[in-house]
Amino acid sequence: MDMLVIRGGMPLRGTLAVSGAKNAALPIMAAALAADGPVVLHNVPDLVDVTTLARVLESLGMSVIQDGSGRIELETLSHDPCLADYELVRRMRASVCVLGPLLGRRKRACVSLPGGCNIGHRPIDLHLKGLRALGAEISIERGYVFARAERLRGAQIYLGGPFGSTVTGTCNVMSAAVFAEGVTTISAAACEPEVIDVGNFLNGLGARIQGLGTPVLTIEGVERLHGGEHTVIPDRIEAATLLMAAAITGGSLRLTNVCREHLAGVLDVLTATGAELEFAPDCLRISRPGPLRPADITALPYPGIPTDVQAQFTALLAVAQGISIVTDKVFPDRFLHIPELMRLGASIRREGASAILQGVPQLSGTSVMASDLRASAALVLAALAAEGETVVRRIYHLDRGYDRLERKLNAIGAEIRRVEDRPENMPASLQLSADELPPPTADCSDGPPPPKFLSRSPGVRHAE
Repeated sequence: MDMLVIRGGMPLRGTLAVSGAKNAALPIMAAALAADGPVVLHNVPDLVDVTTLARVLESLGMSVIQDGSGRIELETLSHDPCLADYELVRRMRASVCVLGPLLGRRKRACVSLPGGCNIGHRPIDLHLKGLRALGAEISIERGYVFARAERLRGAQIYLGGPFGSTVTGTCNVMSAAVFAEGVTTISAAACEPEVIDVGNFLNGLGARIQGLGTPVLTIEGVERLHGGEHTVIPDRIEAATLLMAAAITGGSLRLTNVCREHLAGVLDVLTATGAELEFAPDCLRISRPGPLRPADITALPYPGIPTDVQAQFTALLAVAQGISIVTDKVFPDRFLHIPELMRLGASIRREGASAILQGVPQLSGTSVMASDLRASAALVLAALAAEGETVVRRIYHLDRGYDRLERKLNAIGAEIRRVEDRPENMPASLQLSADELPPPTADCSDGPPPPKFLSRSPGVRHAE
């Protein structure tokens, strides 16, 4: 297992290209199961999650060829397999996106309940509700979803949930509904750019989906989908993370392959914190000439601030001059990064679905542990701003969703080393010597003696 050793304090400056969107590429790859012909995808990020899903698709009878340049060729060799096994699906939640295409094209599916990041309760009940409405028979046994439907029929489906619409659920139901007889209407559909990209991909294969980008989708069923070619949209979450890396270090960054419209909420907050932004077609420049100012943010479904950048904003605002409040109304329990940021010196108090931050002048390097994908990115950002060296452990989370993040950051002035997580690789600056320990407390001999414990029976200690 690897860890990152990060030396903070260097302003980041330069130009970077944003990779393709993870949250679009994965459901698009899954939707390729529905095509009767080869599919070629461009601008696919080089991620562990992409490799994992490729293995899932191969187990389902597909040929998957990656050339390392962001191009992937997918073609179904057999429509017989229908089992997405636990050993593969448990590694990431997006694997559940094979459920809809399998059911629509092959009439049956057996998919393990998904795994992924520990960011709170994320049931797939809305996925199953939508598929049942199309006529599927569904049961859950031994940790697997069993689904079958000899014929899907168009239906009126409502996909709203207690914390908004479901992105992967919308993709799943949409991928099945393209084969349903008649017309399907999905209300409270997710409006995220990644959902639009999946819909555009399916339309490019011959689907008839209208209303993409709105809460109401209308889908006219077709008998088959042909092959095709598609370019994945830029990753707005990676773009936001890189912009915040420049802001938290007081640097200047030019981003290419970026879509400004997908980042409206993020850019508004960055401007409020003191960042200066310049725009050009497919290009965005950020600088932060003065101190960071505090801000209040709330993570909401699109077009609100994405929950996937809540942790990164928490890291940024931890060093803003004043009090900030960060609220997450999508995943109210997504705050496992807070204790680790506090290890770096952040002053944060958790209150329900909110975190209240009192900005500190300086963070200090230490050893921290990532709990999930976006928490990993938040810790990297905090480490870039911290004094001295920071070690970020369990970075396999980071590799799931960021395309060579440390290489990109090093290219614009960061000092990040990827090393094996072994004691001998721990920086000397983070190893305390006996001389650095605080002195012993004053003599307490005048006080009562501490209790003595006598063992009088197995497993029981009694104070004397």
